Amino acid sequence: MKVKVLCRNPDDYVRETTKDVQRVPRNYDPSLHPFEVPREYTRALNATKLERVFAKPFVASLDGHRDGVNCMAKHPSSLSTLLSGSCDGEVKVWNLPTRKCVRTLQAHEGFVRGMCVRFCGASFFTVGDDRTIKQWKMDTPGYGEEEELLNTILGKTVLTGIDHHQKESLFATCGQQVDIWDEQRSSPIRTFTWGVDSFSCVRFNPVETELLASCASDRSIVLYDMREANPLKKVIMSLRSNTLCWNPMEAYYFTCSNEDYNLYTFDMRRLDTPVTVHKDHVSAVLDLDYSPTGREFVSASFDKTIRIFPKNMGHSREVYHTKRMQHVICVRWSLDSRYIMAGSDEMNIRLWKANASEKLGVLTPREKAAQNYSQKLKSKFQHHPQIRRIAHHRHLPKGVYLQKKELQVMTAARRRKERNVKKHSKPGSIPTVAEKEKNIVAVVK
Repeated sequence: MKVKVLCRNPDDYVRETTKDVQRVPRNYDPSLHPFEVPREYTRALNATKLERVFAKPFVASLDGHRDGVNCMAKHPSSLSTLLSGSCDGEVKVWNLPTRKCVRTLQAHEGFVRGMCVRFCGASFFTVGDDRTIKQWKMDTPGYGEEEELLNTILGKTVLTGIDHHQKESLFATCGQQVDIWDEQRSSPIRTFTWGVDSFSCVRFNPVETELLASCASDRSIVLYDMREANPLKKVIMSLRSNTLCWNPMEAYYFTCSNEDYNLYTFDMRRLDTPVTVHKDHVSAVLDLDYSPTGREFVSASFDKTIRIFPKNMGHSREVYHTKRMQHVICVRWSLDSRYIMAGSDEMNIRLWKANASEKLGVLTPREKAAQNYSQKLKSKFQHHPQIRRIAHHRHLPKGVYLQKKELQVMTAARRRKERNVKKHSKPGSIPTVAEKEKNIVAVVK
């Protein structure tokens, strides 16, 4: 005779402690859950609405400068340290968790044009309108001690930018030419020129550390290899580029901010066509910085807004602005990929969240699970019209909104004119130029 016995494992239904959530058995057979998709859609809609409700990106304002903030630098190994230089020659070192200035230096006469931190974080360099390169200790002097300069180098011309090598004791400056300096010498070990009046920005590649790029006043972006005697090549654009930044994860890609309100991402192996043109700003783009993940970058513009762009998307996913924030001159993305620092010409540095609706502080495991579930639902239903409308809607200042509308009308008129000219011309006489290539004048090697 067979006797059937129920066998139940207590591990399947008994809680380990009384504070645990009750375990509920669930059958995942789709036939038993006929309304699962409508239910998930409602949850995704609610999650999208709540994300916009909790989108409060502004964290703090660091005030203390007496003139506009002209440049900033991140510490390579300390998340809590930020350096800033202003238009009156003053350099401040900030402690971000306490939101206080821990040190103030009168570094230069006139503007502080650029600053960078040594790769080990022991010292930092500044350049200014007084033609000097100064090296300072990162550590704050003790009680009663005076600020001590480690090194001062007098340049021949005004220097407009500086960047440090990622692994060696070398740094690059730009002004009327691009110079490579050794920290132990008082004259440059290498000088690059290519018939250009002046350079506004120079950046080392963080992956291929021998490569560097610069933005020139003749509307060109020039690439260099320190192992070569001459520059590699340059791309000439229709308007001048202000700054550029290399992608920290993909060695060949860099993005430049341009005076034509756009940003251009290039592959250095093929400069005749940008990989992506990033549009949304309504005034000149002054600065940008990549996220440490290499997936996104943040841009600062003369139109008083900050925008976050995915690296392969033509439009921004986020825009930040306040009534008090004026023209944003410099911007940096923190090395933990969670915060954005922006310096503007009304003497303030503002700290923003990279993800506007992110909850600060420690999350419980249940909060993390709910957050991940909501994120998955939003990505699953992101193309539904209602969810897309709510997720993409952003409030803009009235001036920016009107300028955006005006730019759209101008673009539509230009395209209409091009179509009409083509329609009334001999077939094949007017070539079709891709939108990406319209602002590229030439590539010189």
